[in-house]
Amino acid sequence: MQVKRKIIRIDEELCDGCGQCVPSCAEGAIEIVDGKARLVTEKYCDGLGACLGECPNGALSIVEREAEEFDEEAVEEYLSSKDRQEGAEEATMACGCPSAQIQSFIRPVSGEEDDKLTIQKSSISTLSHWPVQIRLVPPTAPFLKGADLLVAADCTPVAYPNFHRDFLKGKVVMVGCPKFDDIQDYIQKFADIFTTANIKSITVVVMEVPCCQGLPIIVEKGMEMAGKRIPMEKVVISARGEVLGRERLAA
Repeated sequence: MQVKRKIIRIDEELCDGCGQCVPSCAEGAIEIVDGKARLVTEKYCDGLGACLGECPNGALSIVEREAEEFDEEAVEEYLSSKDRQEGAEEATMACGCPSAQIQSFIRPVSGEEDDKLTIQKSSISTLSHWPVQIRLVPPTAPFLKGADLLVAADCTPVAYPNFHRDFLKGKVVMVGCPKFDDIQDYIQKFADIFTTANIKSITVVVMEVPCCQGLPIIVEKGMEMAGKRIPMEKVVISARGEVLGRERLAA
């Protein structure tokens, strides 16, 4: 039913698709579609404007107009269906996709390696486990227990030439893309991890592009949901493979 009420307005000219507004909408009313933030449907938006402060470009505003009435029951069903879909996908992957098989690798520690050429050392993988995709890592994975967690936007290992040496060594890594993957699923996944695994520290490595900046927000939302405060550092990488900056975000 159409009623006159407050509802979010998204200015597509100002929106750059960074996705920072998505985690702040508990109803899941906003998604990134074709590189722009869009309402999934009017009835999922409560019009309270919790997302307003997250947009760096001022593309969000609250307006009063004729719109579908907010439907709390529909929101609950929508969020539940997304949870069921994620569970079904993970179950399918666990049976038929080798990427979902949990593995831990033994890597030589510093001091056990003989004197080697620098080029040889740089070519040694420091990956200690599998899988690495955020969607595929279960919160109960044994390699998460007491880990120093590295959360990396999936472009960063390609852009930064010494990713293994400077970021991955000694850490458990989870990679993903906040622009193309489900942000609410990410938040819940991190909340579950922070609840069940005693994570010691978090390093979030992102590219300089706007869509990457939502990743540390997602991790912080997961901590907030789990009621945890974990030391966290954000590292920004340029498209040319340089470290542009480091910032402490949580303690």
